[in-house]
Amino acid sequence: MTRPRPRSLAAALATGDRRALARAITAVESGDASADPLLRAIFPRTGRIPIVGLTGPLGVGKSSLVNLLVAHLRAQGRSVGVVAVDPSSPFSGGSVLGDRIRLERRADDEGVFFRSMASRGASGGVAASTRDVARLLEAAGFDVVIVETVGSGQVDVAIREVATTRIVVVVPHLGDEVQTLKAGLFEISDIFCINKSDLPGAETAERHLSELASLGPTPDGWRSRIVRTSTVLPLGIPELWAAVEAHEKFLADSPGRRDELRRRLTEEIVSRVRDVLAREVAERLETDPSLRRLVDKVVAREIDPRTAADRLLPLGRG
Repeated sequence: MTRPRPRSLAAALATGDRRALARAITAVESGDASADPLLRAIFPRTGRIPIVGLTGPLGVGKSSLVNLLVAHLRAQGRSVGVVAVDPSSPFSGGSVLGDRIRLERRADDEGVFFRSMASRGASGGVAASTRDVARLLEAAGFDVVIVETVGSGQVDVAIREVATTRIVVVVPHLGDEVQTLKAGLFEISDIFCINKSDLPGAETAERHLSELASLGPTPDGWRSRIVRTSTVLPLGIPELWAAVEAHEKFLADSPGRRDELRRRLTEEIVSRVRDVLAREVAERLETDPSLRRLVDKVVAREIDPRTAADRLLPLGRG
């Protein structure tokens, strides 16, 4: 069977072809080189919609929040693409929680697309291909993309490089919110969402977060907003989305928007170069006899790993 050409697949995406979208995402997630020309073709049509990231510890109700946010956006007539990044085994690479079909929607609703992905060991709780999948969803015509990340709590900060607006979700009595946020979540949060706020302790949690937010705005001048929600009542979903829209407007009006975009894209370029070089060096360490002997010397303690790495650096430079 002949594979569709990148331009024809890009055209199919632009018409909202869901089968073409699913095939493209599968190619990206599996690291298939055939996805590269497609991603190059669609790139000029991306970077214009909100990419909303939800992160936070396990058990705070991120999936339920996504459910209600999608319903809220669909009621406004907006189409939504959802990417849920699940933890993956460091041994098999497979999703620990499995492909969770958690989104409640009508089967015939073409305005919602859900994809669950394994993180495949990517640092910061975000799959390496998440950024590309978000771009595919935008190219397919979705108005908003929501990324729900692995619930790794304190280390789950890589969403900063993917999402335009980041929501950190906490719940009352989860623990010492201040200590949790010192690890980095405060720095990446545009919005704090206190979910399950129908439970006791919501006011205390809001007070703690307000004290942190009062310490000053983020580097770009935005001051983190705090929204209380409940997926049981439900409560606060319109207010949560209003906070997202306020942040997106702030970004659009910010004089530093281009500098931030440049920083993010620079980081992406560096990350991709790093990944490619690391993969190529790893393959040669297994297949090149001279490089295998280099590793043997490290194993025999004849040289140390730093010296071996220094000898390998010309591979990446040449």
